[in-house]
Amino acid sequence: MKHRVLVAALLLATTAVSAQTPPSAPTQGAPAAPAQQATPPALPSCPELAAALQAVARNDARLSDWPNLARYREANRSIATPGAGEARVVFMGDSITDAWPQPRFGAFFPGKPYIGRGISGQTTPQMLLRFRPDVIALRPKAVVILAGTNDIAGNTGPMTDEQIQGNLASMADLAKANGIRVIFSSILPVSEYHVRPGDTAPPQTTRRPMARITALNAWMKEYTASNGHVYLDYFAAMTDAKGLLRAELSEDDLHPNAAGYAIMAPLAEAAIQAALRR
Repeated sequence: MKHRVLVAALLLATTAVSAQTPPSAPTQGAPAAPAQQATPPALPSCPELAAALQAVARNDARLSDWPNLARYREANRSIATPGAGEARVVFMGDSITDAWPQPRFGAFFPGKPYIGRGISGQTTPQMLLRFRPDVIALRPKAVVILAGTNDIAGNTGPMTDEQIQGNLASMADLAKANGIRVIFSSILPVSEYHVRPGDTAPPQTTRRPMARITALNAWMKEYTASNGHVYLDYFAAMTDAKGLLRAELSEDDLHPNAAGYAIMAPLAEAAIQAALRR
């Protein structure tokens, strides 16, 4: 919705500018047309449109830093080179990775040199752009990549499964070229158990069809097996008899709660240890 509003605002602004452009000079000898004062079109009274115009006026950060490279820039500078024998691991992802270190979800791998580099709402092209500063530059032994659900939802525009796969493969290639072991996390299941009467937003199962999730997970499992990487299967451990995200593991049918992360943590640790042994 925000993207549509922004596009409408820009179109209206462009129309207003073009309407005020003075007419070209008449051809020599032709009678001059009477001068007319162009009036820009009136903008409708709409809070969303006003907010969009304000965002354009202040040069919305998403336009100047689309992959959000600034999010971890200072934090990355403060991280020292790994010590001898340190098995540093970076978790790259979206909101599910971003929220994991929050105290309400329990300790984030206490005593482990693991670094979270998730950004809420991000898609695989954004993660690919920040893979060097947020992963490679930190010199980890392994990277855990959890991505794809926001691509399916179209957060940064329509994405085919092949495009998502290409971005994941590119991140894996970058990691491998820099001696970093790769762990692909399955995309988590979603559900529709928390939809309330009167909700206008479509359920997660509509925004993120389970058929696409399972297809991408199947591709990741095959890709990792063929390329010497590790596949981390959250999906199988978090689905119910209907094949949906278990109701007790989420409050919004998408993001895991503390119980969800409690299931994910030992699975992630086992996958990391498997990758480090390779």
